[in-house]
Amino acid sequence: MVKDLIWDDTLSVQIQEIDEDHRRLVELFNILNHSVEEGDASNYIEAVMEELISCTAWHFRHEERLMLKYGYENFEEHKAEHQELIESARELQQKILQGGKPVSNEDVEFLERWLVGHILSVDMDLGSYLGEVM
Repeated sequence: MVKDLIWDDTLSVQIQEIDEDHRRLVELFNILNHSVEEGDASNYIEAVMEELISCTAWHFRHEERLMLKYGYENFEEHKAEHQELIESARELQQKILQGGKPVSNEDVEFLERWLVGHILSVDMDLGSYLGEVM
């Protein structure tokens, strides 16, 4: 049985535009999770994964723009983590595409830890900062 990621206050950084992005990423993650669990066609799963990664990259640029606008002192570290996360997701995507292997439950768990871990750590710090300066 698939366990959805549930959006609730524990994932909120208290900045509406960032929370809206995060909600969308959680929705896409859940679509991917269900697709893997239900054994959907690999080309469909690949399309969902591409959408998740593309939306994540867009969201990271959105956060980086806000960090620059409001003079966030941890910009370089936060941006470096964004780059690392996108690279690891792209590596996973390439492994799946080149190896012709289906996305596994372990892959989905990796993406969940990646998404939730980022929100609960560096994004919470960013949200606190933006809440004071916006």
